Amino acid sequence: MKARWLCIPAMAACMVAGQVNAELSKDDAMALAKKSGCLACHSIDKKVVGPAWTDVAAKYKGDASMKEKLVGKIKAGGKGVWGQVPMPPYSPRVADADIEALVGFVLTMSE
Repeated sequence: MKARWLCIPAMAACMVAGQVNAELSKDDAMALAKKSGCLACHSIDKKVVGPAWTDVAAKYKGDASMKEKLVGKIKAGGKGVWGQVPMPPYSPRVADADIEALVGFVLTMSE
């Protein structure tokens, strides 16, 4: 009987994890990017202050380790990869799950 009750939280955790890793639609991603402040410096297909998302996706295409690295870079901020204009840290201002979802969206733009 206890084993059945233990399955419920495990199933709920799997469902939440699946939602975090689910790909965003373009409309949902753009709404989240706007709400999070990303569009002040980035756009999909042209350089603004920061690189175009299509350029980011092309640069890291095929590198499975980059999602985690880009998430960390967005959380902590930094400069030097795309020029000397610094990107401010976005954590904790933007939820980690939102940052992960947006990075996942950006990386799909090279497919």
